[in-house]
Amino acid sequence: MPSLDTSVAVADRERPDTLAGGASREAAPRSWVRAVRPRQWPKNALVLAAPLAGGRVLDPEVLLGALVAFAVFCVAASGCYLLNDALDAPQDRLHPTKCRRPVAAGDIGVRAASVVGIVLMLLAVVIATVWAVPLGLTMLAYVAVQAAYVGGIKDEPALDLAVVSSGFLLRAIAGGTASGLVLSPWFLLVATFGALFVVAGKRYSEMTRLGAEAGTRPSLGKYSASYLRFVWTMAAGVTVTVYLLWALNGPGSAAGGTSWAAVSVAPFVLCLMRYAAVVDRGDAERPEDIVLSDRYLQLIALAWVALVVVGAVRG
Repeated sequence: MPSLDTSVAVADRERPDTLAGGASREAAPRSWVRAVRPRQWPKNALVLAAPLAGGRVLDPEVLLGALVAFAVFCVAASGCYLLNDALDAPQDRLHPTKCRRPVAAGDIGVRAASVVGIVLMLLAVVIATVWAVPLGLTMLAYVAVQAAYVGGIKDEPALDLAVVSSGFLLRAIAGGTASGLVLSPWFLLVATFGALFVVAGKRYSEMTRLGAEAGTRPSLGKYSASYLRFVWTMAAGVTVTVYLLWALNGPGSAAGGTSWAAVSVAPFVLCLMRYAAVVDRGDAERPEDIVLSDRYLQLIALAWVALVVVGAVRG
């Protein structure tokens, strides 16, 4: 009597609408769209941070450069997601929600996801280099760091936080390198520790929701909830401190009249407080969902952006 596995394999070969990896021909395009995670593309809008801080976001050349940076990061990040999902498929199958990802669910083959992921990452580097060599170098650094992450650093405590945070930082840097803007040390420090705050909050939420022994992310077994709380609390404090120093000592701070940069501290801190409340509840596992769904956070952020732009223009 043939085994169950053999019977399933024969049945799959006899079905004309089935592709390798278990995806139907009708479902394959939809599976690929899900696999590149377009819902996470909004985080690439961080490329606008440098033009905003410099007050040049409405400059056509600067804005075009930022849009190019946004596009190449969408391509590169999608490639990283595919490669990461291919390597993490066994662990993702144990996760309550990640098990539905196309690669983990068998809708896309592991080999196909790996090949397409690598191609997308290389394509992003080439396009970025053609546009501007500094942007190409930024994208190359991003791809190299992400490759190291999926290659094993993601399982190392502290290092995984630093690497994921660097992805957000490089997005912020790319907005400047794509447009020829000079990035201030204040800007880089705020971006660095702000990114660490978000990433540590994400890990804290995963720890709260799944526990260290869930088996879905090995690095969680090397953390404690108290350690992750310490990291995101420390990062939030440093972020506020550095931003305050920039607001009081940056461009326009010595000019007469209202210091709009200093006024922007209030909505900036309120944004962090609002987001920290979500982290504290353990619901910050998907930062992009919070930004897209929290209307109050969006309104506060809009007020902050308006103050920063006004301050940069008048400074």
